[in-house]
Amino acid sequence: MSTAPRTRGRRRWSLQTRLIVTVVSLVALILIAVGLATATTLRAIVADGLDSEIKAAASSIRIIPGTTAEDTLRAGRQQSGTMLIIDGLGGVSGAYVDADDAVVALDNAEIQEILARIPHVGFDTVDLPGLGENRVYSENVGDSFYVVIGMSAEEQVATIAKVLTSVALITAGGLFALAAIIALVIRRSLKPLRSVADTAARVAAQPLDSGDVTITERVPASEADDSDEIGRVGAALNTLLDHVDTSLAARQRNEERMRAFVADASHELRTPLAAIRGYSELSLKALSLGAGAGATTAQIEAGAQHSQHGLERIQAASLRMTTLVEDLLLLARLDEGKELVYGTVDLTRVAVDSVADAQAAGPHHEWIIDVGEEPVVVAGDATRLHQVLANLLANARVHTPDGTRVTTTVRLEDGDAVVRVADDGPGIDPAVADELFERFARADSSRARQTGGTGLGLSIAKAIATAHHGTLSVESEPGATVFEVRLPARPGTPAS
Repeated sequence: MSTAPRTRGRRRWSLQTRLIVTVVSLVALILIAVGLATATTLRAIVADGLDSEIKAAASSIRIIPGTTAEDTLRAGRQQSGTMLIIDGLGGVSGAYVDADDAVVALDNAEIQEILARIPHVGFDTVDLPGLGENRVYSENVGDSFYVVIGMSAEEQVATIAKVLTSVALITAGGLFALAAIIALVIRRSLKPLRSVADTAARVAAQPLDSGDVTITERVPASEADDSDEIGRVGAALNTLLDHVDTSLAARQRNEERMRAFVADASHELRTPLAAIRGYSELSLKALSLGAGAGATTAQIEAGAQHSQHGLERIQAASLRMTTLVEDLLLLARLDEGKELVYGTVDLTRVAVDSVADAQAAGPHHEWIIDVGEEPVVVAGDATRLHQVLANLLANARVHTPDGTRVTTTVRLEDGDAVVRVADDGPGIDPAVADELFERFARADSSRARQTGGTGLGLSIAKAIATAHHGTLSVESEPGATVFEVRLPARPGTPAS
């Protein structure tokens, strides 16, 4: 079985390297273009100067019929590098002035080769054999002569080469200096970005899947300045880490609440289950004693009596457990946005009925109802809103001593229906005030039955108020505790 060879991807350049290469390359291209333009312009300027010299030399040369180019150059005393070719009635002749200002004649073969390289009448630059690069000018003189005058361009070429060499060296040095400066600037500019990457890497290395997690890593404030783009990235990462840290803390609190909720629910369910088991065993034992052989009538009656008592206690425990399960189910459904049956609810009537029920359950308290003449109407579930008031009144009855005054008021304030249940009891213990609406929250940690129910009443009341898009709050101090339910009033309800 053959397998295809694996190709390893080439490692990408870093952002810093790519920026440096890009900037230096662009600048290098610009400098090269400027150098080429400079060379072309300089060459044109040198050519124009040389052309002027050639024209000046041509105007100073007097060609006499029958004389050769060598004689003409000697007579005119031209500068070194000057070349002259005459094609006239006397034949073709040519000569040039060498570096020692001596006139050197050209043989016929050299002359013909030179003439073959000159393409047309006028100025041109040609590379002549043995003479190097020359700027030449050719023209017809009358009907008898064809003259070619040239000057060596080697000196001008050397000058241009020196200039270009200097430009190239300066350009190369400038590019190296530019690369160093750009590297320093980019490195300092990208330092905050590297800090962001390092911070993100350290956060990614932390175990965030479970347990009490706190993210303390942050991009330093000096590198998270939102005055530039990279600083804004650092500031955004810090904001994101703050949100994640808050979310993780909320998740941890929810996990702790869930564990406490499960423990509390287990504790509350364990008590009635233990009672059911104990009384069932007691009833079975009483029945076996009463039904045994030789049992007297008194034993049979006692066994039946014990069995009946046990069954009654079993029923009471099962009812209590049923109530607890139903409360938990109600909370779950309210959390899901279910369980409410909306209709038109007169909160005034609900308050009056709830206070009447509370007065029957707590005759040793002083119950006061304060409502207006006009009904306060809301859109909601009448049964659940009655449960809210019943729980608040039961809470006031259970946690205050006999003789406490409990006042229930119903008002319409700023478009909201407001129900307040106030008492002049001892107030709420500050130690439990913050957890008052939590599930299974109870002031008595011993969970004695004398202090009330399972601790779900206020949490159910708050869940029902929230499901109605309302709020439930409390303010308490010794001698004054006020629970306030605020619900959106139904449009059209008259103002108080």
